[in-house]
Amino acid sequence: MNIVIQNGRVIDPKNGVDRNSPLFIADGKIAGLGEAPAGFVADQSIDASGCVVCPGLIDLGARLNSIEAELAAAVAGGVTSVVVPPDADPPLDEPELADRLVHRGAEIGKARVLPLGALTLGLKGERLAELAGLKKAGCIAFSQANKTVIDTEALLRAMEYAATFDFAIWLQPQDYWLSRNGIAHEGEVASRLGLAGIPVAAETIAIGTIIQLVRDTGCRVHLTRISSAAGMALIQRARHDRLPITCDVGVHHLLLTENDIGYFNPHARFTPPLRAQGDRVALSTAAASGLAAICSDHTPVGADDKLLPFGEAKPGATGLEVLLPLTLKWAEAAKVDLSTAVARITALPAEVLGLPSGHLGVGAVADVCIFDPEATWQLTTDALKSRGKNSPWIGYMMTGKVKTTLVGGEMVFQAA
Repeated sequence: MNIVIQNGRVIDPKNGVDRNSPLFIADGKIAGLGEAPAGFVADQSIDASGCVVCPGLIDLGARLNSIEAELAAAVAGGVTSVVVPPDADPPLDEPELADRLVHRGAEIGKARVLPLGALTLGLKGERLAELAGLKKAGCIAFSQANKTVIDTEALLRAMEYAATFDFAIWLQPQDYWLSRNGIAHEGEVASRLGLAGIPVAAETIAIGTIIQLVRDTGCRVHLTRISSAAGMALIQRARHDRLPITCDVGVHHLLLTENDIGYFNPHARFTPPLRAQGDRVALSTAAASGLAAICSDHTPVGADDKLLPFGEAKPGATGLEVLLPLTLKWAEAAKVDLSTAVARITALPAEVLGLPSGHLGVGAVADVCIFDPEATWQLTTDALKSRGKNSPWIGYMMTGKVKTTLVGGEMVFQAA
């Protein structure tokens, strides 16, 4: 189908585009910008007046507890590709499981599903999973999700093996011994509330170890959900040394701090924990500079699992449907321009993944998000398509609303 999107402000950070211009789509790909390609006849016209037309969002971390509901939530949030951690039930440690997930995602026909295969069998941190088979089944990299490989030698051998085949490993840096009993950031708030703390050292010790192993092996590593200023400083130094390390930060960590725990608010419990204001500022600076991509860290949790005391409540928040408005909220607070904000959830994640997507250049796959940057709406549990109704932002007004989402030139979401 040939589609023309008219009257919109096209923002394509990778190609330096930010202007009002028609966008032309043919055979599922971008066919032109500004002027129609020769012989182009539109079968459908989309009026994007007052809206931004940008690449579909790429989310580097979203759990799909119910794949149908969560992929519907993704496209409602303008997300056209989701990276899925391997800590499903059962873990994605066998090629058949990964293959089934990829095919089920394709059958649903919403957002693209990009699974991370389990690095070790059962995510136990001991024996390597069948990495080559998982790769053939569609896994884009290998991860332990938020589980730690306690045995450093096992991690070294895994990275040596991955480097041999140019596989990327995704790790959430967290020292097991310093974090195993913790609930909140080790600081004044945790002390006042009597909560067991997780020190920043739990992150920095793990990052330091990983960086040294990258130096020794040359393995490509993506560090997920960085939470501290000190951790980000180590990554910046490693990047300066031209080590193959990238990172991301959860959007909630750009906006919230340990103070948002309030009086034991279970919706403010995250892994890693929300940290101090200085950490939040450093993460914001890293995202603004392009050192860190932004992800939703979408973790749908059942209502009963949040109706528990803070220390017993499951960590995480729904994020797919609020990734865009929360990124816009961050950009406004950090005085970051709209094109830069869009880049952190489109072009930069595509670069991390090594995919030829995240842009609107001629020939690119037509994954497109059309959103009204000024539209306001209230986040309520009824407004969420995700089965996870858990969010510290429930009841708040959001600015920025997705109107239309296209995946491969097919309209997969249109706001009522």
